[in-house]
Amino acid sequence: MASSSDLDPRLLRAFTAVADELHFTRAAARLYVAQQALSRDIRRLERELGAELFVRTTRQVSLTPDGERLLPHARRVLAAHDALADAFRADARPLLVDLNSPGLATAAVLARARERAPEQELMARYESGLTWAAGEILAGRLDVSFGRYGGLGAAVRARLGAQFVRYEPMAVILPEDHPLAGLAEVPLDALAGERIYAGAGNDRTSEWTDLAARLFAGRGIDIAPPAPLAVGKEEFRRLMAKNRTPVLAVVDFPPMPGSVLRPLTDPVPLSPVWMVWRDGLRHPGLDALRAAAAEIGAREGWLDRPPGSWLPEGEPGLPAS
Repeated sequence: MASSSDLDPRLLRAFTAVADELHFTRAAARLYVAQQALSRDIRRLERELGAELFVRTTRQVSLTPDGERLLPHARRVLAAHDALADAFRADARPLLVDLNSPGLATAAVLARARERAPEQELMARYESGLTWAAGEILAGRLDVSFGRYGGLGAAVRARLGAQFVRYEPMAVILPEDHPLAGLAEVPLDALAGERIYAGAGNDRTSEWTDLAARLFAGRGIDIAPPAPLAVGKEEFRRLMAKNRTPVLAVVDFPPMPGSVLRPLTDPVPLSPVWMVWRDGLRHPGLDALRAAAAEIGAREGWLDRPPGSWLPEGEPGLPAS
């Protein structure tokens, strides 16, 4: 049996990926390795530990008691391994910061962080959804993202660091000739009978679709079925003209041709926005981002919840009112 100091961190990373996914194909895709290679690594780890870690059937994968016992230790070892690597490369490597989509308010946080730490290279990415971005963070392909942290699974949240950034008021994007487009604000009740697009079918943004489902429940508003993802303003304009489906958004969503953005009211629905990163990450660029978010949040009132506003019930981690 190998001692803990002899274990290859790659094997532990393979083990935690399968433990998270409980599916060898998905775990292999997350690690960008062939499924056969992943299976070999798991078998090697089991031989070295002298323990069976997974129960495998044709229908499912589950942890054995030894696998359950190993998991917290494996996470601690990998966190320490990543922290060691970060400590020696932090000043040299760029920090990859996902802003979800161009034009959102989180871009101001990145801009201010660049001002606070001009010697650091903070590189913007646009991964369109925290569900996807969180997986990329845990796989080491992204460093930071923004979005609805409470919409992630508990096992994923346990492996992330997080800082609350903003209560972001929500809005609806309407075709410019929609009957409600003439209103300065759209009461939620006025959307009864409408089908609103909220990313259904996009596995990158499932936390947003879930937020919409919670908001629309009991209000007679339906989530529109999956539709092709529009990339770029021209495609957005074309699909809006063709389908005429309103889109759930936030108040800072950039203007789109052929449509109008209207804040939602009665009550004002809020999207809780967090900054998240891999737990244990050390980087001066992350320090600058966290300070920038706190600075802008205090100045712009991002942390003040409007009276009578709506939030998803039981959302984990939110500050006390």
